[in-house]
Amino acid sequence: MKAIVQDTYGSADVLELRDIDRPEVGDDEVLLRVHAAGVDRGVWHVMTGLPYLIRIMGYGLRAPKTSVPGNDVAGRVEAVGKNVTQFEAGDEVFGLCHGAFAEYASAREDKLVPKPANLGFEQAAAVPVSALTALQGLRDHGEVEAGQTVIIIGASGGVGTFAVQLAKAFGAEVTGVCSTAKVDLVRSLGAEHVIDYTRDEITQTGQRYDLILDIGGNRRLSHLRRALTPRGTLVIVGGEEGGRWLGGVDRLLRAIMLTPFVGHTLRMFVAKGKKEDLRFLKDQIEAGKVTPVVGRTYPLSEVPEAIGYLQEGHARGKVVITV
Repeated sequence: MKAIVQDTYGSADVLELRDIDRPEVGDDEVLLRVHAAGVDRGVWHVMTGLPYLIRIMGYGLRAPKTSVPGNDVAGRVEAVGKNVTQFEAGDEVFGLCHGAFAEYASAREDKLVPKPANLGFEQAAAVPVSALTALQGLRDHGEVEAGQTVIIIGASGGVGTFAVQLAKAFGAEVTGVCSTAKVDLVRSLGAEHVIDYTRDEITQTGQRYDLILDIGGNRRLSHLRRALTPRGTLVIVGGEEGGRWLGGVDRLLRAIMLTPFVGHTLRMFVAKGKKEDLRFLKDQIEAGKVTPVVGRTYPLSEVPEAIGYLQEGHARGKVVITV
């Protein structure tokens, strides 16, 4: 099969399209014929090995443990392991795997669910990582409630476009923060208010929010806290600054240490690939409450270009690889 392969950490130049063997399928795994795969910022971090902290966390000290990148996947079941009971050959599924940037990939049975009936493969591949992050950030860590005021910083990206829609589905009053070119997109997703960060700052409106979801941002904690209600919650989803060793993790750690001493709740988290959450998202999508936003698609041979485009920070919605 054809696959994108990397043997070492580095820029997109380390990615090569090669012919390799199909993955072997374990007893509890499913072999997928990949139709589409999503691109998220985690792919860039694993490709570069930056910040260095991720290497210590188990991705490989000198080279990535998984030579084929990609986690979001949508495709058809080609074969199943002997312990797999929920799927059979021909089923259309989506979920999480290792090595999605390939013609075939193996995935654990408990990381897949049936593809939403109203989505094509490209849209389905946009869902898993980004929508799980948005869902768990809002519901589990932000504890969003109906009637609350919620602001999504980074509302036009992969995670943000899902977060706006899910916050609305939970009954919140939503404000999205994005650049000028994406204001109409964020408003179309259901946000009652949109702040163009190139013109206004979130603290200048006079509005205070019960929940801030800060996606990949770099604003100071003191700045974000000024936009919270007295007992409000800040949930930080990653960070893109802070050096080669820690990246944005230092800001996350400062938030955790500060929480016991202030009235606000400051939280960080790493999204988990829970099957029940994938099922919840499938139900929301089929009910018409959530629709994936696919900004650009690239063929498998252009994965390096896709990652480069995402890293520029101008993507609308999700970037997807078609296989």
